Amino acid sequence: MSKKRGLSLEEKREKMLQIFYESQDFFLLKELEKLGPRKGVITQSVKDVVQSLVDDDLVSKDKIGTSVYFWSLPSCAGNQLRNVYHKLESDLQSSKKRLVELVDQCNSLKKGREESDEREKALAELKAIEKKHNMLKRKQLKWPMQQLTDGQITSSHCGNGVQTTFPRPKNSLKTCTRRLEYLMISTIWSYQQFH
Repeated sequence: MSKKRGLSLEEKREKMLQIFYESQDFFLLKELEKLGPRKGVITQSVKDVVQSLVDDDLVSKDKIGTSVYFWSLPSCAGNQLRNVYHKLESDLQSSKKRLVELVDQCNSLKKGREESDEREKALAELKAIEKKHNMLKRKQLKWPMQQLTDGQITSSHCGNGVQTTFPRPKNSLKTCTRRLEYLMISTIWSYQQFH
């Protein structure tokens, strides 16, 4: 004996749509649950199948009083397909227009950025400045200092791992930070002077 295979969700949806298209009538859910088994859709799955058709706008649903009616006409499906087609067409046209705009923008941005000796030299200088900036940042991290208030004791360790504890006022930390900021700003300023 071979086992009878059940219908897939897509097959159930097609069968339920056939019920709507053949009769071109309005149905209550109870009526659909009676008609579904005639087309091979079990009663327990009719509600889920009909709801999936409603979610995809293939079946319309409306509540009148206390009853909920479902319907779908072949002309409605054709109209829905035409609407989807027109929406996709307009999306395609706007995407093509956006593509042309982006290509034009890309080409305009490439102007002035052509490969040349002057550009390569400027890029090399920029790389050197970035390298120096990163080195200064690493150097600053080697000597961490705690946030100070006047008269507190702080510790600082040198590159050789020796830890020293000494009193240090808050102002000297600000002075070190300002000097580092000045050094970074002057480096960037000198780069801009040559370009």
